Amino acid sequence: MSDAAAAPLADPFREARRLARESGDFSVLVATVPYARYLGVQLSLHEGRPRAMLPFRQELVGNPRLPALHGGITAAFMENAAMLHLLYQLETTRVPKSIDFSIDYLLPARTEELYADCEIGRMGSRVAQATIRCWQKSQERPVAVARAHFLLMTPE
Repeated sequence: MSDAAAAPLADPFREARRLARESGDFSVLVATVPYARYLGVQLSLHEGRPRAMLPFRQELVGNPRLPALHGGITAAFMENAAMLHLLYQLETTRVPKSIDFSIDYLLPARTEELYADCEIGRMGSRVAQATIRCWQKSQERPVAVARAHFLLMTPE
């Protein structure tokens, strides 16, 4: 097999990043992360930065008495929002691997869309630190905030 034929397999994210950056079509980038695709995460640009949105679905409810979304869904959404943010910004050939994830639940996530913004606090050649803020109706009233570290590159 020639090197040219192997190139697309070496970086499955290149075309997804290009589409997201040039046309704003994030669906291909989301499709590269199976769990984000399963959750139904959607990305768009807001003030030049990726913003994640999780549409409400009844099967995401963890407490039907409140009702509120399951806390694990909120955490998974936030972790995937950070991974997708890193995939969009970096020229990586691998999905960033979560090293640790610490979340503070501030309010119940009600039965409506969730939004998340990610800020990269520190980026090294192997590890990135991100802060994720998740809200529903108002950014000033976050339902959760999280801090995460991701491995960007594994040794060959």
